Amino acid sequence: MANPSTSNKRLQKEITDLQKTPPGWGSASIVGDSLYKWKASVAGPEGSPYEKGTFDIEIDIPADYPFKPPTIKFATKIYHPNIKSDGTICAQVLSQWSPQLKIVDVIIMIRSLMTEPNPDDPLEAEIAQQFRTDRNAFNKTAKEWTKKHAK
Repeated sequence: MANPSTSNKRLQKEITDLQKTPPGWGSASIVGDSLYKWKASVAGPEGSPYEKGTFDIEIDIPADYPFKPPTIKFATKIYHPNIKSDGTICAQVLSQWSPQLKIVDVIIMIRSLMTEPNPDDPLEAEIAQQFRTDRNAFNKTAKEWTKKHAK
């Protein structure tokens, strides 16, 4: 179990670094005054059906971070085979977790999942099936959802 002050120092450094030099496609901030709850905004990747959308992500960080991964959930509805309608993201994203990873790395992994969904590890089987068999219909629906929900 991580020492809370170690965890606090690390999170403080991560959020400071992220705010000083945010990636061009996203941002993160602390919710309220707890270092253990963050909100990130991610621009839909260019060339994906999520392009032109901004997606909010909730990040809950456990007290024993970085030894345990954060819990991540989409607050913005997204049509995606690896993201449930309640915003839950497939565990595969965090199955590679190690204490060397940072929250920004997780956000990068999520953004790459938006670019390249994995229909072989779906949380939404019907969407995965559509992604595999009718990419045009998948892209059309994903674009409509992005326009409707990801402003």
